[in-house]
Amino acid sequence: MAKITTAQEALKVVKSGDFVYIHGGAAVPEILVDALVERASELRNVSIGHIHIEGDAPYADPKYKDSFYVNSFFLSRNVRDIMKNGNGSYTPIFLSDMPLLFDRKHVKVDVVLIQVSPPDKFGFCSMGVSVEACKSAIRNAKYVIAKVNKQMPRTYGDALLHIDEIDFLVEHDAPIFSLHLTEPDTIEKQIARHIIPLIEDGSTLQLGIGNIPNATLGEMGHLKNLGIHTELLTEGVLDLVKKGVINGYEKKIDKGKIIASFVMGTQELYDFIDKNPSVEIAEASYTNEVSVIRQNPKMISINSAIEVDLTGQVCADSIGTAIYSGFGGQIDFVRGAMLSEGGKSIIAFPSTTNKGESKIVPFLKQGAGVVTTRAHVQYIVTEYGVAELFGKNLCERAKALIAIAHPNHRENLERSFMMK
Repeated sequence: MAKITTAQEALKVVKSGDFVYIHGGAAVPEILVDALVERASELRNVSIGHIHIEGDAPYADPKYKDSFYVNSFFLSRNVRDIMKNGNGSYTPIFLSDMPLLFDRKHVKVDVVLIQVSPPDKFGFCSMGVSVEACKSAIRNAKYVIAKVNKQMPRTYGDALLHIDEIDFLVEHDAPIFSLHLTEPDTIEKQIARHIIPLIEDGSTLQLGIGNIPNATLGEMGHLKNLGIHTELLTEGVLDLVKKGVINGYEKKIDKGKIIASFVMGTQELYDFIDKNPSVEIAEASYTNEVSVIRQNPKMISINSAIEVDLTGQVCADSIGTAIYSGFGGQIDFVRGAMLSEGGKSIIAFPSTTNKGESKIVPFLKQGAGVVTTRAHVQYIVTEYGVAELFGKNLCERAKALIAIAHPNHRENLERSFMMK
């Protein structure tokens, strides 16, 4: 009871120059973030770090640039303009390595803001929908402030956190951020149909966020004994679990369990994971560790790209020099799936942008970053087919990629290839 207080009282521990880490994904403790921003006039040079987060990020408003500097490890929509506005920057890092930042003191954590379920009779709260790198931040922080929310799903694995590890408790009940995906369009469904023949019975899946992974899950009803070992768990798995398609029976590790590091979806998904012993939410140092991922046979990794050049270099975090997102776990799972017995790593995307520009290009845009290298890439999929690049030389790669580019751009791509 002595730990229960108001958000305003708890946030008084933040001092100028501190580093504050915020619980990621759908677990952002809004009431604590708002209380921190209320102190903007009293604070200077407070660094704020997090991975992808949903909801508002009021501290990223340029008017607070003297008070708060956003040091993001993955740029989501709400903080995407920080570099342009001069009130923040981006730290490139694999999600699997993020816990090392805090455990090895490369980043010294002063305060962590989290959201948890109420404690059980043994004093254990649950971090619910997100663990990612937050558990390591908690281990190394001077102060841990928790929003205690009765609506936070109670999940197991690394999500359990004893109340002794928390310094301040702020009780506040509110719905967890709900993510609603739109219905996949014709192109996204066609991409999914090209992916499906690559997936066998008994495969273990990692899927990123978006309509293509969702459309692909929608085409898997005929498969058997699929498993889930993923960074992000989304809504699309529910129907397959209900049908018995996803059961984890053929996984070699964590058999029968769904393993993820964070969860985003609707209330139906949150109800599914609540007190569900078949679901474990783990630290990214486990979910995204290549040596762990590769242990499940027929591991399938499905991720996206912003653009891919004719040699197979995958840009997934920037548009030219403008950082759009981050490394996240793409390369963790690309490599883990590739090394898995019978595994496949797949990069899937529409052949063109919303403006009709080709996403398969002769050269990446000036300043664009390579997330998945040409040596890591295995399968590239668009609505026009599948290009298997692993083991192919540069000429063979270019021809395979041109064949799945949009027909309107193939001639220019061929011309660019011949000019090299």
